[in-house]
Amino acid sequence: MHDRTREPARLAVLASGGGSNLQALIDAHQRGDLPCPIVLVISNHADAGALSRAAHHGIAAHYVSRKTDPDPSARILELLREHRVDVVVLAGWLSLIEPSLIAAFRGRIVNIHPAPLPRFGGKGMYGLHVHRAVLAAGVASTGPTIHLVDERYDEGEPLAHVEVPVEPGDTPETLQQRVLRAEHDLYWRVLRDQFGAIDPVA
Repeated sequence: MHDRTREPARLAVLASGGGSNLQALIDAHQRGDLPCPIVLVISNHADAGALSRAAHHGIAAHYVSRKTDPDPSARILELLREHRVDVVVLAGWLSLIEPSLIAAFRGRIVNIHPAPLPRFGGKGMYGLHVHRAVLAAGVASTGPTIHLVDERYDEGEPLAHVEVPVEPGDTPETLQQRVLRAEHDLYWRVLRDQFGAIDPVA
């Protein structure tokens, strides 16, 4: 058997939407900045742009939801094992990760959140909801936070945060676009540093 000890992690990306963070990770891998290959993309929305992006780049892409499987988490876990995935990367995945999946990949499920945690996290805090809350709070800066995933929304161990200034006249949409650019530059760096050389999942 091939010894995979201390090789770059094999990544699976779970995405519910368009997949711009997925694309940034694909681009980083293709230009040689991210050693970790993306071997699987899963979405819980059949028409998610993330699935199209994956297919375009020859990455295995699967739609998994309660419409396709009575136990989506079990199917996701089956796919992760089938593709020998080491690390699960959440990129706009709008669903709570089940405890069975967390137990199987403890310390190896990573999420990116578009604002500082814990202040702007929790259930319902996603997309423009987050940026509206940031503007309503009147803070001077925001920015993405990358963290490990546990059983509760946005409460896992933080791995990195980068500040993005809130500018006069910002709307939730303009702020979202600036934060997204920061996400695209930050996520691959953290994955490279954390998982560029790891022991594979047993």
